[in-house]
Amino acid sequence: MNIWIDADACPRQAREIVFKAAQRLQIKVVMVANQPMQRHHTSLISSVHVGDGFDAADDHIAESATTGDLVITADIPLAARIVAKGAVVIDPRGDLLDESNVNDRLALRDLLYDLRNDGVVSGGPAPFGANDRKRFAATLDRTLTRLAR
Repeated sequence: MNIWIDADACPRQAREIVFKAAQRLQIKVVMVANQPMQRHHTSLISSVHVGDGFDAADDHIAESATTGDLVITADIPLAARIVAKGAVVIDPRGDLLDESNVNDRLALRDLLYDLRNDGVVSGGPAPFGANDRKRFAATLDRTLTRLAR
């Protein structure tokens, strides 16, 4: 099993939680981003710098992740692609996305996109906070325990 992180938009606090869990369980983590990232002091954590193309990081993760892998992303279209491949997705706020809910989340995302473009809705998600950290850590722990079986 590998843990893939869509690192361009993943909050630092969520990445740190993943790193600690990976060290504890000896699971490889691959961070994928459009920007160069700092090197880590462990061979368990690697980085892939993809080009600046639209969805380049998403495409790399979708092509590389396999059944049994875990992907951390807030990108709902990427989550749908990953779930279709049989991998597991957690968003940085601790929501587990699977075949039972990813299509509903995709439809909601598309609706909100249209409403924002029409000026009906403005703004985005609230800042990442302490409750998000706790929820993400709990979901990550439960999911890694389940996947390790």
